[in-house]
Amino acid sequence: MSNEKLIIIPTYNEKENVERIVRKVMALDSDFHVLVIDDGSPDGTAQIVKALQAGFRHRLHLIERNGKQGLGTAYLTGFKWALEHEYQYVFEMDADFSHNPDDLLRLHEAAANGADVVIGSRYSNGISVVNWPISRVLMSYFASKYVRFVLGMKVCDTTAGFICYRRRILEKIDLDHIHMKGYGFQIEMKYTAYKLDGRLQEIPIIFIDRKEGTSKMSGGIFGEAFWGVIKLRFRTIKRKTGA
Repeated sequence: MSNEKLIIIPTYNEKENVERIVRKVMALDSDFHVLVIDDGSPDGTAQIVKALQAGFRHRLHLIERNGKQGLGTAYLTGFKWALEHEYQYVFEMDADFSHNPDDLLRLHEAAANGADVVIGSRYSNGISVVNWPISRVLMSYFASKYVRFVLGMKVCDTTAGFICYRRRILEKIDLDHIHMKGYGFQIEMKYTAYKLDGRLQEIPIIFIDRKEGTSKMSGGIFGEAFWGVIKLRFRTIKRKTGA
């Protein structure tokens, strides 16, 4: 199947990275397709992607949105697009090379061998984070510990954003009822898949903080996740009607 594997890359002001990440993914020894979802970047990110599309016909796609609408809504838009276009494996990946594109092959292999959600994990084999200040490492690490404690989900890196979802688990999730928008979205998606009997597997990766561009991290993102996890604990997760 020509449209088997889709990588969703949300962007906002990623002109320093977007061409390099697209070319790197396209050069991998596998037929990956890429969907860039750009939230109205004023730096011309979308225009760079459009210029690249001529060289990657049928493999590079672009959705432009008006203004910053949040990481979660970008991925939800991408998931729905992927399902409509019959992709079997759907990936989340950052544009800034904090996720090594070479690791896409490892995530896909684990999914092809039966995992429904494959998580590129920073914490399943110690702490594998490069170039973050220690305060941010500790905040992220203990956030995952907190989520694991509250939700009982045996995942070491609950806020990870380098993931492969199999089509069959995305079809079970009612994407219109995923509520969190920031990094809480990552927790909510994993927990929903877990509650729907999805098989979750972690693959250790080395996460390297961006060298180009500006981080989108904020304290409010973690605040949403903190309180959202408590709400998740008491919510009934239902399978999508008809799935």
